[in-house]
Amino acid sequence: MLLAARRPQSILHNRSRRARGAVTALAVVFILAGIPVAHPAPVPASLTYPIKEAFDRYVTLTDARNAEELSHGAPFLWVDALPEARRAESYSAMKRGEVVIERLETRDHGNTIPCPGGLIHHWVGALWIPGATLAQTLALVQAYDRHVQVYSPFELRSQILEHDGGDFKVSIRYFRKKVITVVLDTVFQIDYHTLDATHAWSHGRTQSVREIKNHDTPSEYSFPEGEDGGYMWGMSTYWRFVERDGGTYVQSESISLTTRVPAGLAWLIERFIKSVPRESLEEILKDTRNGVLHPPTS
Repeated sequence: MLLAARRPQSILHNRSRRARGAVTALAVVFILAGIPVAHPAPVPASLTYPIKEAFDRYVTLTDARNAEELSHGAPFLWVDALPEARRAESYSAMKRGEVVIERLETRDHGNTIPCPGGLIHHWVGALWIPGATLAQTLALVQAYDRHVQVYSPFELRSQILEHDGGDFKVSIRYFRKKVITVVLDTVFQIDYHTLDATHAWSHGRTQSVREIKNHDTPSEYSFPEGEDGGYMWGMSTYWRFVERDGGTYVQSESISLTTRVPAGLAWLIERFIKSVPRESLEEILKDTRNGVLHPPTS
């Protein structure tokens, strides 16, 4: 006890910060992976400049790759770049009603982009909506004021804040319940572009993300942006739509940023990375197909 009392305050402070970070990371992994935790209340994490800088670099390079693909017109869907056998199987799976999904990684001149203190999750998925036209599909996804009828309970509410042609500014309240309830208020800027009568694409990027506690109650409040549980600090999305084969193919590529899990918990990281982002992407794509095939009535 005497030795502990003589330790420099800076050492104790650093250890305390590391301990808080470990608890935060554990909470994120346990909650999103659906594993019970004894103390589910989130411990604050911080979106530091190095984390944000790494995420911005990752998104910038991904933006450039998407722009290059769109300028050349190929591959329009990510499955089109697969080896012939895998490409054929992917299209067959989509025709059977399945979602095809793959984890991606954007590199900087062949090197992994380090994100100290943060985790970047990058996935792409696609499906086919039989009998759907491009116009029908775009009308559904752009009807943000009615998203709750299509994407509930993943979206609690959605509202168009600004709209000019193919440019949308929207607010979306996301809901996730895995042991505890996580609610996030986001503002997205989303831009849609039509290439021709059968091809269109969009790019969305969060302008703000705030974690909400006690949602939709008189005691509701939000954490300061970037000072919360670290469940999502940013997102960039890339959607592509192509009308073909008697229906419309829809592809969604998503990059999201969360707090990092300590290296000592690597045995949990794989489950976190593979299950949660994949599950969410598959759910959104399936909801999109169901919404197009069975449009909201009001």
